[in-house]
Amino acid sequence: MIRFSELPIERLLDPKGYACDCGLHHVCDLRHFKCGAGVIAQVPRVVRDMGYTYPFVVCDPNTYEAAGAQVVKLLEAAGIQYKLFIVPQKGEKVEPDEWSVGAVTMALDVNCDMFLCVGSGVLNDVCKVSSFAAGKPQMVVVTAPSMDGYASSSSSMHVNDVKTTLYNHCPVAIIADTDIVANAPMRMLWSGFGDMIAKYVATCEWRIAHLIVGEYYCEEVASLMRRALKAIVDNADKLSGRDPQVIQAITEGLVLAGIAMSYAQVSRPASGLEHYFSHMWEMIGPERGVTPDFHGIQVGVGTLQSLKLYDWIRTLKPTRERGLAHMAAFDRGAWEDMVRDIFGQSAPQILAVEEKAKKNDPVQHRKRLDRIVDNWDKILAIIEEELPETSVIEGIMKELGMPMVAADLGWDEKGAKDAYTGSREIRDKYLTSSMLWDIGYAQEARDLVQAK
Repeated sequence: MIRFSELPIERLLDPKGYACDCGLHHVCDLRHFKCGAGVIAQVPRVVRDMGYTYPFVVCDPNTYEAAGAQVVKLLEAAGIQYKLFIVPQKGEKVEPDEWSVGAVTMALDVNCDMFLCVGSGVLNDVCKVSSFAAGKPQMVVVTAPSMDGYASSSSSMHVNDVKTTLYNHCPVAIIADTDIVANAPMRMLWSGFGDMIAKYVATCEWRIAHLIVGEYYCEEVASLMRRALKAIVDNADKLSGRDPQVIQAITEGLVLAGIAMSYAQVSRPASGLEHYFSHMWEMIGPERGVTPDFHGIQVGVGTLQSLKLYDWIRTLKPTRERGLAHMAAFDRGAWEDMVRDIFGQSAPQILAVEEKAKKNDPVQHRKRLDRIVDNWDKILAIIEEELPETSVIEGIMKELGMPMVAADLGWDEKGAKDAYTGSREIRDKYLTSSMLWDIGYAQEARDLVQAK
C-alpha cells in the first residue's frame, strides 16, 4: 500500500486514487490546485483546460471587491462568456442557509456549465450545495485562508436552524493567489488558524469514537491531517507579518486538510467537540442577541476549552457503577426541558434527532459504557499521543492576539455552558461530551466550562 499521507499535494490529486488498508479507495475530485503569487491570472486557462465555456461566477459584495472584479476582467479578456451573481446580504454577512442556497440557485443560468465561486467558507459551502444539486462542477478562487473546507466534499450549513453537515462534492479546481489571500482581514487569518488547531482534538476524538462505538477510522487519513496541522502550527508565529511564503504554507495546509476529509468521505478527521462549541453559538446566538464571530475563531476558543476538559479527563477513573447510576437517574421529561431551555425555537428539531439516534437508550448506553471502562487505559494513551499541552496553544493564540475565551466572543457563563451541554444533542456523532455523559460526569464537565 502506498503511504499517501507522505505524498505531495499534486500526487494526492491523482484521479485513480489510492487503495488503503482501511477498506476505502481514497480519491479526491480536486484536479487543479494553484497556490502562489499571481496565480489568479491562470483562472481562464484552468477553465478552458477542464473544457468549460460558460462559468457561473458567484461572489458576495466583499469578495467581489477582493477578487471577483479581477476574475470577471480576466474572463472577459480571454473571451470567456460568464454570468455574474453577487449574493445579497440579509444582515452583516451571507449566511450558510436555505435562503442563500435558494438565491444562488434561482440566479443560475441553466446553460452555465460550471460554478466559479469567489470567496471563502460560507460562499464555498453555499456553492457546493447549489452546484451539487444542479449537477455542475465547482471551481473556487480563494479570498482568505479562513477555513479548511475548500477541498472537502461536504458543507457546514444551517438547515431548519440546526447546524448540519451536508455531503456533496469537492471542487474540481482551487486557485489561491497569495497576493490576494495575504490581504484578507486579520480576523480571517485567525479563523484559518483556529480551524486548524482544532485538528488536535478532532483526531483524538476520532480515534476514541472508533474505539467506543466502532466508527470508521483511517490512520493514513489521520496522518495526512496531522501533516496539514504541522504546516499551520510551524508557521503560526509568522502569521501576523503576512509573509507570502507563510500565507502559502498555511493555505496549502488548509487545502491538505480538505483533501483528508474528501479521502475519508466524512468531516470527522477535522471536526470534534471544539467545532460543536462554534456550531452551538451559531445556532443559539441570534435568539440570545449574540452575533456569531467567524467560525474558525469560535472553533479556536472551543479548542482551548476542549483541551482544558481533556486535562481534567486525564484525572478521571470511570466505573460502571457511576455510569449505570447516571443512566438509572435519567429523566426524559427533565431532559426535554433542558433541550427547550438551551435551543429555544430549534428545540423540536433537536428532539427529533434523539428519536432517530436514541443516544439516551439504556441498552446502547450500557454497550458504550462497557467499552469505555474496559478500554480506559487505551483512551488515556490516545489522549497523550494526540493532544499538545494546553499552555502551548494558549501561548500561540495569545501571541497572535486572538480571542481565547467565550467572553471574548460576547458570551456569558450560561452561553458557554449551554454550548457544551448542547453539543451532545445536535447530531448523532460521538463527542467528548458524549463520553463524559456516558460515564456520569456530564454535570461536572459543564461546571468546568467557563466564559472567562
